[in-house]
Amino acid sequence: MAWRSQLGKTALASAALLLTVTIGGCSRPATQSTADSAGGGPIRIAVGIDASYAPFFVADQEGMFADAGLDVQLVQFGRGGEAVDALSTGQVQLAGSSDTTTIAQLRQNPSLRAMYSYEASGDYIKVVLRNGVNSAADVEKMGIVPGLSQISTDKYLEANGVPAGSVEMITATPTDMPALLGRGDIDGFVMWEPWPAAALDQGTGHVVARTGDYDWFYHQWTITTQPWLDANEDTARAVAQVLDKATERVESDPRVAAAATRSAVNVGEDQTIAAIDEIDFAVENLTTKDIESAQSVVDFYEKIGVLTEQPDLASAMLLDWYKESAQ
Repeated sequence: MAWRSQLGKTALASAALLLTVTIGGCSRPATQSTADSAGGGPIRIAVGIDASYAPFFVADQEGMFADAGLDVQLVQFGRGGEAVDALSTGQVQLAGSSDTTTIAQLRQNPSLRAMYSYEASGDYIKVVLRNGVNSAADVEKMGIVPGLSQISTDKYLEANGVPAGSVEMITATPTDMPALLGRGDIDGFVMWEPWPAAALDQGTGHVVARTGDYDWFYHQWTITTQPWLDANEDTARAVAQVLDKATERVESDPRVAAAATRSAVNVGEDQTIAAIDEIDFAVENLTTKDIESAQSVVDFYEKIGVLTEQPDLASAMLLDWYKESAQ
């Protein structure tokens, strides 16, 4: 339901904090054993714990996976980096992940493959500044989470003519940001919900921009590894088709999506409905334009020293893969 652009796209979260959460349906905590992952056991899909994963929760709780003959368990992680690591170690077979997170790990995990995107937005990630700080020019310290938050912050400062090197970057977890803002330890942060809403609710900050305002858009991918895909391509296609239906369901009935998300991760229904209004949910092919956008992420990571070599984006991003599977 949000507006879409072909400009630079990134997506939600990276790094490595695993959260213990209350789960529902067929979901499992991230510590679930996966000894049978390579064979006839359930397909484990890594997801996050916020409203942006609503299509997975709807597909799970409405039995869409089961109706397609799939035995699926959703495995919840607090951040995308943990989910990508879980792919590499065989704990899960598929994951919802941002291009930002995936690209950062391509050198260590060159077998990672992005098959298609399932959401994008220029509205969901917001710039929050502390009360009394009204513009980028007034910022001295920004809170960042490595990955999407960090690159979105860099783009915000650049768009407003503020050299990133002139601002102190304070690395913290998403949950820390509202408290750091309230104490004055940071002047702002660029984050996805629910953290902007938390700062507003606590009366410690105000939203001054959304990433789309400065032509920066996040994009979420479904990823796997090449060895698993080689052995399970029909299954991967079946999952894509279910998610295609689930994204349509989320867009057409946000209240159903909100109820499913609340049941899975205890996110308030009003918060999910607001998120769905800000996010475009749709399963779409990756294209050459996405490779161009991914290259801009690579360029940023090279600038800050996260990457020292050019990853093989042409191999990692499977162009038009879903279009072929849907025919």
